[in-house]
Amino acid sequence: MAICKPNFFLLTGGPGVGKTTLIEELRRRGERVVEETHRRIIREARARSGSVWLGTLAAREDIAQFGAMAQVQARVFFDRGVIDSLTDTAPDWMWAAARRLRYNELVFVPAPWPEIYVQDAERRQTFRDCLKTHATIVQRLNELGYRPVEVPRATPVERADFVLAVAANA
Repeated sequence: MAICKPNFFLLTGGPGVGKTTLIEELRRRGERVVEETHRRIIREARARSGSVWLGTLAAREDIAQFGAMAQVQARVFFDRGVIDSLTDTAPDWMWAAARRLRYNELVFVPAPWPEIYVQDAERRQTFRDCLKTHATIVQRLNELGYRPVEVPRATPVERADFVLAVAANA
């Protein structure tokens, strides 16, 4: 049985497109937010000098976060979610979770933006990789019945204004 949470708004997309900056602006305005799991998992794995399949760990944490917040009726913005760990080779349980745990049908997807893209210790992908990831995520969203909403290239304040306006009318 699906768990549909129209008050859960997902921000997703390729790396380095400003999702976390946007989430921080939403937090600053008093919105309830859930931080991204992927970068923290990468940091922790590197600190232990171990190898990790990011998708499995991130998916499990994203599923747990969704479940832990399932009773929340207020609006919540997620910096990435269950959908972000899906690949063509992801195990069936991950796909099943993505189909069962439903965010608002409108999903915010900031467009790749070369002027703000930077690589760092956790983000080693090139901008070309970012473009591929963006396209794959949009494809996954469509496959799962979501409606991607492109967040315009703008200041964090303007982006937050846009997201809040769309969410208020969702």
